[in-house]
Amino acid sequence: MGQSSPIATARRNSELGLVVMAAGITAVAYVLASLGKNSQMPATIVPFLIALLGMLVATHIATRFLARGADSTLLPMAVLLNGIGYVMIARLNDERAAKQTTWTFVAVIAFVLTLLIVQRPPDLARYKWTFLFVGAGALMLPLVPGLGSSVGGARIWVSLGPINLQPGEFAKIALALFFAAYLADNRELIAAGTRRIGPLRIPELRYVLPITLAWAFAVAVMVAEKDLGSALLFFTLFTVMMWVATERAIYLVLGVVIFSVAAYIAWRLFPVVRLRVDVWLDPWAQYQGKGYQPAQAAFAFANGGFGGTGLGLGSPNKIPAASTDYVYAAIGEELGMVGATAVIIAFLLLMGAGLRIAIRADRPFEKLLATGLTTIVCMQAFIIIGGVLRLVPLTGITLPFVSYGGSSLLANYVLLALLLRVSDSGARRRGEVPDLLTIGERMEARRLRRGERQAGHA
Repeated sequence: MGQSSPIATARRNSELGLVVMAAGITAVAYVLASLGKNSQMPATIVPFLIALLGMLVATHIATRFLARGADSTLLPMAVLLNGIGYVMIARLNDERAAKQTTWTFVAVIAFVLTLLIVQRPPDLARYKWTFLFVGAGALMLPLVPGLGSSVGGARIWVSLGPINLQPGEFAKIALALFFAAYLADNRELIAAGTRRIGPLRIPELRYVLPITLAWAFAVAVMVAEKDLGSALLFFTLFTVMMWVATERAIYLVLGVVIFSVAAYIAWRLFPVVRLRVDVWLDPWAQYQGKGYQPAQAAFAFANGGFGGTGLGLGSPNKIPAASTDYVYAAIGEELGMVGATAVIIAFLLLMGAGLRIAIRADRPFEKLLATGLTTIVCMQAFIIIGGVLRLVPLTGITLPFVSYGGSSLLANYVLLALLLRVSDSGARRRGEVPDLLTIGERMEARRLRRGERQAGHA
């Protein structure tokens, strides 16, 4: 493990304690949900606890050895959200719970592999154009005839034999990497603004055209696939990263104006958008149709009240999409306002940790990457929670770490590993932990020494 560091040791010990606490909360919730549903202890409680502790300990050990200086709150918050989501899915659908267990195992493996492969975050910036083409290709896959399929009116799925994937979940990460790398290289040229339109200074077209075209393409594809939630997410991601990169509020203002105009045009031109707005304003008027689910979600929150009905004692299965789009309503019914607020607080803590990593990063690429990844998770949570609570029109995206869905879970654990790697990288440069050679650098140094020895013998 190399040289010890008091800061690294303290962070990892704090993380271990919080992870164990999250595991305990998940185990107790699982037992309570089973008692409420079946009035008996679950027969699989011992295998469940062993599998749960095994996966959580694996994530912690990977962080302890591969990212010792990383933030200590990110992993526990993600684990807690994942655990709460799993308990609700198991309470609603045994078959989906089994699949979610498998995907959680795969996601943990992807988490460890990401930490193992990505040793130095700046190395990712060299592949920015590769990430652009990978992200664009992933977005286009659902439109390929015979490969893509529609669910709930949105064509966002790809079927590979028995496996169904949402490539857009991985495209978000790839495009965030591209945006961060491109803006890190060109932020000063874009911020300078050598041309003027009235009182406004605008940058040279050749500097903003590549990233603007990439953003416009992503949004256009999402609209074509009727994945309006992801279109909004990409729009927000681009706007926030431009604002942070240039430190000019005009980009934030322009983003709000453009979004407002685009939303109005979409409302006038697309019937599906008008329908969602109408359902948002008055779901009871269409209770026998599209308004049924949002109305049932409102009833679920009302039934839960302040303290909830208790795990396994509510009726969240009256909501058809209770384990996916409306999992937050199921949580609100059985855990009440207390549990629903706790989920929001967990996301706020994730956001605070992610933005703290971005603020403390001293390299533009890492600062922008941490900002972009944090924006993806938190904006996605805001969109779906706001939709379920009827603060905004509902768009069908997953609640990160909570909703049923393998693609989302896998992508979010990769995203989490990248955030931890950026955090660890900053800690190394600030001297909080020793900046030792990475595994790849050790292997390269060993190869060079071997080559020198062979050359000396020759």
